[in-house]
Amino acid sequence: MELVDTLDLKSSERLVRAGSSPALSTKAPNIVWSFFYAKKIMGTFVISKRQNGYYKYEFTSRKGKAIFVSNDFELRFECEEDIEKLKNSIEEVFFMKFKSKNGKMYFKIILHEKEVAVSRKYTTPLLLQKGIDEIVKYADKAEFLDFSSAEDIFGPSE
Repeated sequence: MELVDTLDLKSSERLVRAGSSPALSTKAPNIVWSFFYAKKIMGTFVISKRQNGYYKYEFTSRKGKAIFVSNDFELRFECEEDIEKLKNSIEEVFFMKFKSKNGKMYFKIILHEKEVAVSRKYTTPLLLQKGIDEIVKYADKAEFLDFSSAEDIFGPSE
């Protein structure tokens, strides 16, 4: 699986569209750019392991920001099952909105009368709604990445 930095991809697309970089706009083959346009990263479920040994998953936006974090799971395959349940029944999900003591807003995802996940904190109702909209729009199409077994992703430091 290939990881693509969406911020670099977007800035490259802007340069090509605006024509501000002749090297990118005139010499880059159309096949390469059409690949990037066809492969838009919408959102991703990321499975990881907490320090207490339990597993969790996050739904990250297309910009890489976590939108919500799941409850804890003892086994990794339980995360995968929960992600599939959520993806297959996204129309049945209920978003319960809350306001914290410091005035920030968040929501809990309820599926079949059970709390599935809690969102990050948002500063405005508009941003909160955008987070919910992104889940509704992209969660059923999202892939998942498993970083739970990666002890040291980058290898030993020198």
